[in-house]
Amino acid sequence: MGAQQKYVCIHGHFYQPPRENAWLEVVEMQDSAAPFHDWNERINFECYSPNHAARILDHAQQIIKIVNNYTKISFNFGPTLLSWMELADPRAYQAILDADKRSQELYNGHGCAIAQVHSHLILPLANQKDKETQVMWGIRDFEYRFKRKPEGIWLSETAVDTETLEVLAQYGIKYTILAPRQAKAVRRVGEKHWHQLPHDSVDSRRPYLVNLPSGRTISVFFYHGGIAQGVAFDGLLNNGKHFAQQFINAFDNRSEPQLVHIATDGESYGHHHRRGEMALADCIQSLEDHPGITLTNYGDFLEQFPPTYEIQIHENSSWSCVHGVERWRSNCGCHTGGQPGWDQRWRKPLRDTLNWLRDELIPIYEKMAGKYIRDVWSARNDYINTLLNRTIASQDAFVERHAIRPLKEAEKTDLFRLMEMQRHAMLMFTSCGWFFNEISGIETDQILQYANRAIYYANQVSGLDFHPEFLERLKNTPSNIHKDGSVSYLKNVTPARVDLVRVGMHYAASSLFEEYPEELEFFNYIAKSKQFHRYEAGNQMLAYGKTMIKSKITRSEKHFSFAVLYLGQQNIIGNISINMSEDQFEEMAEKLKLAFFSTNLGEVIGHMQSYFASEKYTIWHLFRDEKRKILKQITDKSLDQVEKAFREIYNDNYQLMTGIAQSDIPVPAAYSSAVEFIINNDLREYFNSGNLSNTREFKRLANELKKWKVKLTDVQGFKLAVSERIFSELQVLKAQQIPQERLVQLVNILEILKELKVDLNFWKAQNLYYSMLQDIKKEVLSVEATTSTLFLHLGSLLSVRADLPVVAEA
Repeated sequence: MGAQQKYVCIHGHFYQPPRENAWLEVVEMQDSAAPFHDWNERINFECYSPNHAARILDHAQQIIKIVNNYTKISFNFGPTLLSWMELADPRAYQAILDADKRSQELYNGHGCAIAQVHSHLILPLANQKDKETQVMWGIRDFEYRFKRKPEGIWLSETAVDTETLEVLAQYGIKYTILAPRQAKAVRRVGEKHWHQLPHDSVDSRRPYLVNLPSGRTISVFFYHGGIAQGVAFDGLLNNGKHFAQQFINAFDNRSEPQLVHIATDGESYGHHHRRGEMALADCIQSLEDHPGITLTNYGDFLEQFPPTYEIQIHENSSWSCVHGVERWRSNCGCHTGGQPGWDQRWRKPLRDTLNWLRDELIPIYEKMAGKYIRDVWSARNDYINTLLNRTIASQDAFVERHAIRPLKEAEKTDLFRLMEMQRHAMLMFTSCGWFFNEISGIETDQILQYANRAIYYANQVSGLDFHPEFLERLKNTPSNIHKDGSVSYLKNVTPARVDLVRVGMHYAASSLFEEYPEELEFFNYIAKSKQFHRYEAGNQMLAYGKTMIKSKITRSEKHFSFAVLYLGQQNIIGNISINMSEDQFEEMAEKLKLAFFSTNLGEVIGHMQSYFASEKYTIWHLFRDEKRKILKQITDKSLDQVEKAFREIYNDNYQLMTGIAQSDIPVPAAYSSAVEFIINNDLREYFNSGNLSNTREFKRLANELKKWKVKLTDVQGFKLAVSERIFSELQVLKAQQIPQERLVQLVNILEILKELKVDLNFWKAQNLYYSMLQDIKKEVLSVEATTSTLFLHLGSLLSVRADLPVVAEA
């Protein structure tokens, strides 16, 4: 068999459950992801970003090549994940887009990227309208980012039925990827009789054609289950060459073209399996070096070798539920393990509740939106263009395309509330809400936030309040932890609800600490103050003003007056009013100012009570990240005093502690605590400060760490801070044409770190050094002869092999 007949394709499904606060549409801090802000940020650092610059090592574990894995694998990214990455890591985001362009050059015009169903709904469980919108939004999001039409699309959990395939084919999708157990029957094109397939027995080495009832067709690839299982669960990513061999072993001796391919969660390559991106890069390299193997992607293979066999699928099937799609609507037995005695009886009533809500919202949408736009469902399908570019101009263009007449500003606000109601009515079906074991899990709370917001918008536009019945339905939903499903909802979901008054409270409290609070943009809101005054007296502050808060999403706005008093520490007292007259405000402002500077804080509070309603807000009303930011400012002042006390103990008793230790007597715990605090504090400060030139100080701290056998109190945070700082120093080296003094300093720091034997992740610094090395070889970057040896030594400290000619990336 000729070498051209054996093809390999590796597909990565890159996706994260939505983590944004449904009201603020930002990811708030997640402590479990520390030292990163949130799990998106952490997984990006471990997986998404390293895969665009994956290292290939020699036998001495030195880096000899850095490659962009996305150029050589088939992949899809969840639209919500890419929208986050576009802002959070634009360099990695651009590398992914560039990889698709480069892959088109490698694979006969067929890019490696494919689209994804937009909001990760289980399409067989969605109604027809939601199927269409989800596919169209996924296609449009793909076109916006990759600047071309997608050939394939990833179905959430590979969940499929014939109606879903009809929608894909209707909108021009050529193929999708399914699990082997989703194949039901097969026949050669032109044959009459179907051959029923035993479970999981389809030949995955060829594409298949599905002839649909409409007369349309779509191709399907069934991935190799054994190799995919090995990647996910059996340690195949421990060795890239062994990984490659599994593909080679999967071919047989037939003469027809064969495609051995897998599909797995993309997070396997670096997040689930540390250095998995390196194993993937090594696997790709090994396959490329094999004389009988050709790497390809699905679009390229399909064009060269159209299907010669037809397939029938198992209706309502998926890759992660052996019972079909029951995991997302019943207590089928599929779960994530770990809790004996738990069940998932909550899944069906939750699905029923959300189906009920969706169906209640449809007539509201059709009736209310029908007053403003010609075709409400066509407009919903087109709303993705507004989501991709949230600007006034984009919103106005949407209205112009669909409105039956010129709309007033208030009507535009109602229209966008209706569109957002429909968006959240789809988001509440995101598959992650049913995947795990318990209704009170964060993934289910997330989809219930979307439901809560859809209910809120429905009430705003129609006056109908579905919340009481929604809550009653949740009370009839079982929980393994709580009395019923409503408990977690009331505890974790309803408090997250935000309206413009709540935003106003947030603005008022945070205005005490913002440098320029007169005009702020935060989250999805704009605050503009007609008046703003702030006064300080020692640790106390007073602020009051008249401000407008506007939603950037629906363009709704509210004007309000506020006053807020800061008494020190976490003590904030504030009031807000949406109906205070101009004269009342001026009168109040004068009294507040006079009382504050008369040091009569009780009178200040009394005036606030007399001019505002009794309801007050405090620091605890702030949104989570802002609350943390302000509390950090407050606690930092207290910690300065703690540090001062510990440093006095450390300095005053150093010789005494040394003598005690030399006498083999345990150092008193109070002294040990002071030593641990000070050394950890100084190490953090050394790498977080702007100056690393005092390497003698770092050497002293390293010696102290060893002498006192001090444990790092935040190992992950320290590793991240060091890695980021070394990367920053390399950036400076490159920008300044590798000055010798700075190079010596960086080498010294790395040598000390090597002595500490802390397992650091230098992938960003390694990538930059490798790039600098290439620039030197190409004479884009110069290095003085006197520093060249030192520069090569820097490479060895970063585990980059610098004595070989640089191999240009394919």
